[in-house]
Amino acid sequence: MKAVMPLGPLMLDIDGVELSSVDRDILRHPLVGGLILFSRNYGSVEQVSVLCDEIHALRSEPLLIAVDHEGGRVQRFRDEFTRIPCMRALGDTFMENRQLGLEQAKSVAWLMAMELRKVGVDFSFAPVLDLDYDCSEIIGDRAFSNDKQAVADVAEAFQQGLTMAGMASIGKHFPGHGAVAPDSHIATPVDERSLEEIMNNDVYPFKQLIAAGMKGIMPAHVIYQQVDEMPAGFSEFWLQNILRQQLGFNGAIFSDDLSMEGASVVGSFEQRAKQALKAGGDMALVCNNRVAAEQVIDGIKGFEINLQSVERLKNMRPTPSVMSGALEDTEQWQQCHKVIEALS
Repeated sequence: MKAVMPLGPLMLDIDGVELSSVDRDILRHPLVGGLILFSRNYGSVEQVSVLCDEIHALRSEPLLIAVDHEGGRVQRFRDEFTRIPCMRALGDTFMENRQLGLEQAKSVAWLMAMELRKVGVDFSFAPVLDLDYDCSEIIGDRAFSNDKQAVADVAEAFQQGLTMAGMASIGKHFPGHGAVAPDSHIATPVDERSLEEIMNNDVYPFKQLIAAGMKGIMPAHVIYQQVDEMPAGFSEFWLQNILRQQLGFNGAIFSDDLSMEGASVVGSFEQRAKQALKAGGDMALVCNNRVAAEQVIDGIKGFEINLQSVERLKNMRPTPSVMSGALEDTEQWQQCHKVIEALS
C-alpha cells in the first residue's frame, strides 16, 4: 500500500538506473519529498520512463522528480534526447537580433521541457540567471550574457517556453554566482561586493522573472561578505528579507546540493539541512552521498513539515497532462528542433 503523506522537505538521489529495495524505503520516508536524477540514472528513454513511473507510484502524493538539464555542459540525458545548446548561444543571438533571440529561447525551453515531461520528469533546475563576469570557473557559457537586461529578457522568454510546455521554472543561483572565480562544488566562494551593487546588477534578472511568475529559486553556496557571513542558501537575510519580503517571491526555494564544499562552512550535514530550512528554504537537496542523506533524515527527525512549503512544492508539478503519442511527430517539436539545429 502506498504511504499517505505530504511532500517532505528533502530531495535525495539514487545510484543506478532502477530502484533498489533500500531506495524504495528511503524515498518513502516522510521527510523526503523529491528525487533528483543524474546521468548515472539514465540508460535510455524507455528505461528512465519506467524509473520515473515507479518513483511517482511510491506514494499517494507523488514525489517530485527533478534534473539538471540546462543544455550545453549541463545536460544529464543525452542519447535519444535533443542536445540543447548552451544558454550563451541564445544570449548571443539576442544581442544581434532581439526578436529572434526571444523566439529561439521560447522554442529551446519548450522542447527541453516537453522531452523531459514525456519521460516523467517534473522539472529541470533552469534557467541560470547568473551574469557572466568572465571569471567564474563554473558559470561561463551557462549564463545567457554579461548584460543584466539581456539575461533578464532572454530568461523571461525561456520561462515562457517552459510555461507553454506546462513546466515550472527555477532560477539559479540567487542572488548571483557569476562574479566569483571558485566553483562552489569544491570551494566556498566569497563575494566582496556591496549589497547595492549585487541588487542593482545580479538580482535584476531574478526580480524580472519573479514578476513574470517564476515558481522556484535555487540560492548560491556563496558568501556575500559585506551582507551576511552565511552563504545565501543558509541566510535568513537573503531568503526572508530580500527574496520573500523585498522581491515578493512566493514560490519554492530549493537549496543547492548540501554535499557541496560551499555548504561545509555551515557544519555537519544535519546542521546544513536544518539551517537551509530554518533560513526559509522549502526543500533541501542532499546528493551523491547516501550516508549524508541518512544522517540528515536521522538528524531532523521530528521536523515539523511546513504546510506553506508543501503547497509551494505542489505548485512545482507540471500541468496539464503531457500529450499522448510521439512527441517527435508533432509540428511544434519539429519546428523547435530546427531552431536548435540552427544554433548548434
